[in-house]
This record gives sequence, structure tokens and C-alpha cells, in this order.
Amino acid sequence: MPSSSHSLNSSSASVVAALRAAGCVFAEDEARLILSAARDPEEAAAMVARRASGLPLEHVLGWAEFSGLRITVEPGVFVPRRRTEFLVAEALVQAPDASVVVDLCCGSGAVGAALAAVLTGVELHAADIDPVAVRCAHRNVAAYGGHAHEGDLFDALPVDLRGRVGILAANVPYVPTEEVGLLPPEARDHEPLVALDGGGDGLDVLRRVAAGAWHWLAPGGCLLIETSERQAPSAVEAFEAAGLVTRLAESDELYAHVVVGVRP
Repeated sequence: MPSSSHSLNSSSASVVAALRAAGCVFAEDEARLILSAARDPEEAAAMVARRASGLPLEHVLGWAEFSGLRITVEPGVFVPRRRTEFLVAEALVQAPDASVVVDLCCGSGAVGAALAAVLTGVELHAADIDPVAVRCAHRNVAAYGGHAHEGDLFDALPVDLRGRVGILAANVPYVPTEEVGLLPPEARDHEPLVALDGGGDGLDVLRRVAAGAWHWLAPGGCLLIETSERQAPSAVEAFEAAGLVTRLAESDELYAHVVVGVRP
């Protein structure tokens, strides 16, 4: 028994050392997750090598924790960020009785799944322009009876959703084109550009979603989009120009900024 324990400790120590040498800030936590996921030492070594090469931890593990859920994340799919949990929370505050939810620019479908996990009997739709993301989202929303659609923003959605959506959550790309190269390598090299690049000022997709949202929202339905502190004033203007009653929600803890617009 002591020898087995010593072997495990040595393995853990070597994994931590390898991750730390690769520049992983939270090496101890990552080592624990990798060792708990690996079925044998060979698989653990392969996972450590993939992580050390710069692959996001979530892609190495095959899942990300989000709003208390374990969300499947495939290679090449945008990894849900913890700050986006604030968008989920704000949606539930704004529309606690929503019966139809759309997760636009859904990536893995994490936002839609997190909302459906709380709301009762909700009709859930997720959509993305990236076929890899749509395949991944399907796996995450199917557990809630959700549907995943491929296409460009509203073009992807079933026509019968028009005027019925209670929560329209859109985690759109909002990094200005010229700043994409400044992102951490994990995002820049391993996540799809379409999920990051928001155009010249980062708000191209946000403006398109805001402009089209009215026709899809039910009366009293809400649109929620995450943005940055710097972009928030322009994002609020875009919502107001689309005829939505608008507020900016902020979380100091998560450093998150979410614009909320309600169809009157």
C-alpha cells in the first residue's frame, strides 16, 4: 500500500512539474484533473503532452465546467468562459419564466444548456455558423430536448420561432480584428477565428444581432449579449437603436459586462 501511494504522489509531482515547465499557472489543479480523467499512465502522459503543447485544458479533458454543468468541448470549439456564467444569471433574473430559449453564436451550447437546466419545460434552440460547434452543441443540448442548427445568425433558426423567443442569448465574437493576435495562444491557436473576431471595433456581429432581435423576441422577451467594458457604451447604443429597452449589467467579481435589451 505505501508503495502504491508513493507511486501516485511521484506521478502527480511529475505531472505538476511538466505542466509548470510548460507555463501552466494552475499546474496543481490541472494535474489533479488530468490524473482523475486518465485511465492509465500512458493516457495521462499523452494528455500532459497535449496540454504542454498549448492545447486548452478543456480540449485535453474533453469538457469544461460551466454553471455547475460538465459541458462537452471538442477540439476546435470555443471554450465557454466562467465570466459568461454572469450572462446566464442575468437571463434568469430578467426572464425567470421563459418558455423558449435561443442560444445564438452558441459554440458548445453551454449557455443554452445552463439555462435549460434551470428553466422548466423550456423549448431550446442553439445555432452557430461553425459546423464543428453545431455538432458539439447538439451533444450538450440534446439532454434537455434541445435542437442545434447551422447557419448565419437568425438564418439558422426555424421560422416558427419568430415572435416567440423569451430569452435570446448571444455570446457573439467581440474581439476587434487587430487585437485577435494579442489573445493568449490557447485562444488564438486553438479556437475558431469566427468565434473571436468581431470586426473593426469588435461590434459587427453584435450590431447585426441587435438589429434583428425584435422580430424574434416575444413581447417582454430579452436579448443578452456579453461585451467588454470599453465597448459597452456603443453596444448599449446598438440595442437602443433597435428599439429595445436597454440596461447594462456588470459583475466586478467576474469582470463581466452584459447588455440586456427587452422588447416592449
